Amino acid sequence: MTSLTTSAFDLPDHLSPKADPALIDGDDQHFAAISESLEQAIAELSDRLEAARKAPGGIGREAMDRDAEIHRLTSRLRTLRRFGLDLCLGHIVPADTAEPVYIGRLGLTDSTGRRLLLDWRSPAAEPFFAATHANPMGLASRRRYRWTRGRISDYWDEVFTADGLEGHAALDDQSAFIASLGSNRSSRMRDVLSTIQADQDAIIRAGSRGALVVDGGPGTGKTVVALHRAAHLLYSDPRLGHRRGGVLFVGPHQPYLAYVADVLPSLGEEGVQTCTLRDLVTEGAGAAAETDPGVALLKSSADMVKAIEAAVRFYEEPPTKGMTITTPWGADLRLSATDWAVAFEAVEPGTPHNEAREQIREELITILMDEDDSDAPPELLRRSLLQDRELTGTLDRAWPMIEASDLVGDLWSVPAYLRKCAPWLAPDDVRKLQREDAQAWTVSDLPLLDAARQRLGDPKASVRKRRHDASVAAERARRSAAIDSLLQNVVIDESEGAMGMLHGRDLQDTLIDESALPGTTPDLLAGPFAHIVVDEAQELTDAEWQMLLLRCPSRSFTIVGDRAQARHGFTESWQERLERVGLDRINVTSLSINYRTPEEVMTEAEPAIRAALPDANVPASIRSSGIPVVHGSVADLDSVLDTWLAAHADGIACVIGDPTFRETSRVRSLTPSLSKGLEFDLVVLIDPETFGTGIEGAVDRYVAMTRATRQLVILTSS
Repeated sequence: MTSLTTSAFDLPDHLSPKADPALIDGDDQHFAAISESLEQAIAELSDRLEAARKAPGGIGREAMDRDAEIHRLTSRLRTLRRFGLDLCLGHIVPADTAEPVYIGRLGLTDSTGRRLLLDWRSPAAEPFFAATHANPMGLASRRRYRWTRGRISDYWDEVFTADGLEGHAALDDQSAFIASLGSNRSSRMRDVLSTIQADQDAIIRAGSRGALVVDGGPGTGKTVVALHRAAHLLYSDPRLGHRRGGVLFVGPHQPYLAYVADVLPSLGEEGVQTCTLRDLVTEGAGAAAETDPGVALLKSSADMVKAIEAAVRFYEEPPTKGMTITTPWGADLRLSATDWAVAFEAVEPGTPHNEAREQIREELITILMDEDDSDAPPELLRRSLLQDRELTGTLDRAWPMIEASDLVGDLWSVPAYLRKCAPWLAPDDVRKLQREDAQAWTVSDLPLLDAARQRLGDPKASVRKRRHDASVAAERARRSAAIDSLLQNVVIDESEGAMGMLHGRDLQDTLIDESALPGTTPDLLAGPFAHIVVDEAQELTDAEWQMLLLRCPSRSFTIVGDRAQARHGFTESWQERLERVGLDRINVTSLSINYRTPEEVMTEAEPAIRAALPDANVPASIRSSGIPVVHGSVADLDSVLDTWLAAHADGIACVIGDPTFRETSRVRSLTPSLSKGLEFDLVVLIDPETFGTGIEGAVDRYVAMTRATRQLVILTSS
């Protein structure tokens, strides 16, 4: 990057009055300072990153700190290089100083410590988003920029006091926000940070304690709020930092995650984990839909998740008969039924079943060795007991290693086992849940598989632990031999300096980097997380909520959804639903203004949802596109798309409801459920009456219609 030598403003001819030097010279001078500071910051960060990478790797905490610093420097460099001057969102002018304060995606200071950009997440930046004419929050004026290819293609001023008009404001008939609503869509969510509205900003900046529900209909900006809130919480709340669990963002499906993929990095946050519920379970990728609604309903309850505990407990009963083990030294060691019970009770609370087996094994060995009164060397006796086949076989039968898939599969193939674990099920329900292929996984099975895997743990963990311990012991022996070789010809006073300390076990242990020894790749979605953001939360079943609660012990959630968009109905209040699944400290907020969907489209969509849900919270649109909804024949599809593509060089269209349509670079093809959370310039619905009946069909039609930001076309076969 070079210092700014030309104006950052590239305004079209029809906006020439806004190019008046009296209006923009102050900005250009400030941009020149930002440009110079950015150049210096990038150079300094690059040098620090290079030095960090060349520094010794270190061990333990030192290695973790080095890796974290490299990650932090890399992330900030990527953001600075990605945006350049368009890091700046706009400026505010306080009424008491008349000196502009520039707001940025990140904070930035020059070499003298002068603040050039104030991070948008800082409390001092709040008026940029939240000030209104009713509550100007101490501002005289506010300016927002529209950046196009690194230059300002437009800007908007809002004035809150008479003094703000003094030759410093270019006033328009429409605000920056309203103007942005009609801009073309693309395959990724637009950058809307500079146009966050006051009602949205208040939710973004709300505290993290408890569960915050953001309820709102289509186009109210729920997703925008959820994403920006995740970035703001990581900046403002030290309790949510990456080392304390960080933030998990859960979306409804993969097309949605791809659509929003650029948003968090553009806000300077690259550490947020994003996923769908399917991603939380290994079997999720291949899981089919549950074809029987009755089966899906049975599996969706939190009670079925609780049945997993009973299913595991079935394999945790100590032997009721004692046994005698004869050692190679002729001693008969007795293990009574009481001894077995004591060993089973020695498991530390919260230890997963498969990992607890090693604790039981160790307790049994201790009991037996305490009983031995022979002259057997302790290490040899211990090794003999560990290798005793009868002891190992009895432990394997009493506390077997279990795979989660086998445990859940047995519920669907062994009726007696299911009755024992879920005694509240009626006989017909037990029969209904049985299936020929026990491991033909469906989406409804995923919460049960997840609960089972969390409760059981890794069946291979004990094997890996023994291998890890052996690797540590071998490394310790190798280093000890090297130190002995180094010191064998040197006479050292044990009290003298670092050379003498080499004899110490503690120092020798610190020389071993256990994290570098053989291990497994950590599961980034296993948690625990400090905060979880859930979008389209109205679709989650009680069982699916348990998947998230397991990963967030703090119960700190941002829950985003619309009860009127729940495909299977949502008759309760948010408070009732969330309390039932195990959340408390619930605060419900509402977004009621539809910023995205034109009035013409909402006029068509509202009757579609009210036919099934008369009390649906349908938001009011604040704009009109002037383009009426078009009805026609399916035979007109190609003509509709060709006409639209010829008239629009940019933008994205979507055909919803025709699985045979082959999408192109500018025309997507989706089902109604996969369109949820997305938005398109043109939406073409194919035979919407075939989407289904009842609430599910009404919701699918409503969701599909309200994806349109400009034009809706409805085509039918009849």
